[in-house]
Amino acid sequence: MQELKNAINLLLKNNNLETGLRQNKALLIWESVVGKNIGENTTPDRVEHGVLTIKVKSSTWRQELLFEKHNILTKLNLKLGKKTIREIRFI
Repeated sequence: MQELKNAINLLLKNNNLETGLRQNKALLIWESVVGKNIGENTTPDRVEHGVLTIKVKSSTWRQELLFEKHNILTKLNLKLGKKTIREIRFI
């Protein structure tokens, strides 16, 4: 089983897919990073070139999240293991 894991990791690395895979993991872990309350009021939409786009239910939530953006970005990158996400956009 370890050989398969190594082969997959090598394939991802050789085809420069590691970063994209890590970036898209941000979509899956969003709620675990921000918590249930924020998670219920947001929807992770996409990641393009290190920019995570999050749909927000209201302008009030958008404003609140803009104040917390730096903290969220730090927590997200800590969970992803590298500075994978460089920006978060709330729409």
